[in-house]
Amino acid sequence: MRLYLGGYAQGKLQYVLEQYKTGPLRVVEELPRGEGDGEIIVVNRFHDWFRARMEQGGCPERELDEFLSRYPECLIISDEIGNGIVPLEAGEREYRERLGRALVDLAARAEGVERILCGIAQKIK
Repeated sequence: MRLYLGGYAQGKLQYVLEQYKTGPLRVVEELPRGEGDGEIIVVNRFHDWFRARMEQGGCPERELDEFLSRYPECLIISDEIGNGIVPLEAGEREYRERLGRALVDLAARAEGVERILCGIAQKIK
C-alpha cells in the first residue's frame, strides 16, 4: 500500500496516474467490498469516503482494515485535513481527529508516503 497526501486541487490523482502508467488501475471513491481481480485499486478522495462512512454511522477504521487485507497493493489518495483553524462543531472536530489518526496509521503501514504540492511529489517515506 502507498499513501499520497496533499492539499485540495494539488494534482494528487494526476501524479499517481502518471506514476502507474503500465499497470491495470481502477480508480474508486469508496472502498470496494468484494475481492480484487488483479487490478491495483486507487482510492481517490479517501477523506470524503471516511466522512461519509462516519455520517452514515459506519466504522471507517474497521472497514479500512478489512479493505487493506483484501487489497494490500492499493494506492490511497487523501487531502490533508488537520492544518488550519480548529472547527467549532464537535462533529467536525471528531472527523478531523479520526481521519488524522487513520492517516497516521496508514502512513505507518505504507510502503511509501508522498506529499503532493502543485503536482510535485515530496517523498516522506
